[in-house]
Amino acid sequence: MDVRLFALLFLCYCKQGWTVNSLCFLQDLQSSNISDAAQLTPDGPQTNPAASTPTKEKDENSSEEDTEEHCGRHLSSTKMRHAIGSGIMKFGLQLLENLNANKEQPNIIISPLSVFLALSQLTLGARNETEELLLQSLHAKTMPCYQDTLKDLLHHVRKNHLQIASRMYLGSGFHPKQEFLQASLKIYDSEPAIMPELEEINEWVEKSTNSCITDFLTSLPPDPVMLLINAVHYKGEWLTRFDPRFTTSEPFYIDKSQVVNVDMMLGPKHPLSVFTHNELDAQVARFPFKGNMSLVVVLPLTSYVNISAIAANLEISDLYSRFPRERNMQVKLPKFKLDFSRELEEALTGMGLRHLFSSPNLAGIAEGPLLVSSVQHKSSMEINEEGAQAAAATSVVISRSNPSFTVNHPFFLALIEDSSQTPLFLGVIANPNPGGSTMTSQPKLVLDKTGLTFDKEFSPSFGLPPK
Repeated sequence: MDVRLFALLFLCYCKQGWTVNSLCFLQDLQSSNISDAAQLTPDGPQTNPAASTPTKEKDENSSEEDTEEHCGRHLSSTKMRHAIGSGIMKFGLQLLENLNANKEQPNIIISPLSVFLALSQLTLGARNETEELLLQSLHAKTMPCYQDTLKDLLHHVRKNHLQIASRMYLGSGFHPKQEFLQASLKIYDSEPAIMPELEEINEWVEKSTNSCITDFLTSLPPDPVMLLINAVHYKGEWLTRFDPRFTTSEPFYIDKSQVVNVDMMLGPKHPLSVFTHNELDAQVARFPFKGNMSLVVVLPLTSYVNISAIAANLEISDLYSRFPRERNMQVKLPKFKLDFSRELEEALTGMGLRHLFSSPNLAGIAEGPLLVSSVQHKSSMEINEEGAQAAAATSVVISRSNPSFTVNHPFFLALIEDSSQTPLFLGVIANPNPGGSTMTSQPKLVLDKTGLTFDKEFSPSFGLPPK
């Protein structure tokens, strides 16, 4: 099975505040120089060959050593990565809490890593109260060597087939401070470029997402001075594949009265690690990919996903310590392709970051009043059996006595990089087939003592793994 995930964050049109000082600020910028080492173009900096800069390969190879040297060897890179990963999960769950599904977008899928990276890059130029607010929201206020550790984490996750592209577009006449440009390039590989026409920005996005996100922006605001943008892409293959010949149309229970038919993948004897999480009142299962990636599914015992309860009780390190040994069972998982797009100003304001959109102190980027005028996020997730080969399970006889894990009502999911326990994508899937026709009927389900729902035809009861 293949999973394709794309997320793109359009972070800040940092624009001049409407004050007299901003006019003087523009005049001062007109006379400033960029760098002698590089000249900006819409395609990025054109480097002066005489300028000596370290190669990216050398920089990446020394990432872990530099982090431990600067931060003290009493803190291992693994522990620091876990600390960053935990912070990204907390940030992502809080963001989910502040995003509401609607009729047009019943499912919410975000890349907390993408949004986290953009706001972390912004902290390079934030000062005083603004920096404090950002670090607090990112759960990084007490983290030593935060930026160095984040750089090390990015180097680490890129080894696992995760692609991250970053670009900084600058308005005509706007010259950020060299310290900000250099740190952005060193830590985030964010190359500065002159802001081109809208079509060229969309072309960069399309190229960075392998043509899966097109026409991302429909317009630009008047006189933007900076645009920070990144794209995250992951394509993985299940460690144990699903056979597409077993995929059939089956009901998915949106709630107690609404049902929609979805393409349901079936693994008759699928090795799965699953346990009951009493605090979440849910079953938690782990679907590993080849490499160090896993899809974690939280299936509530009821049809309602309580994201507040998940945010309060879900700890990645705790989950990984509680996953039992895999056992073969019948598994059903919806096949879907879903998109999500949202302006994040309201959600970030709800997280205590209203200050970014009114009067932040971004003096580390440039002198003069600047503010964030828009944060846009778009993600796409596809789970299917494309490219999967026929499995030996073709001849397996499905037994009613087999334990079963059936994902046929709303659920929470997380794509996690295992070794650093960093969440790349989070989502609440309420309807895997939003374009399908819903039916109003009473679910014909069998409930076991835990309250889980099951398909009568295959599994009248759920065999829980031994405690």
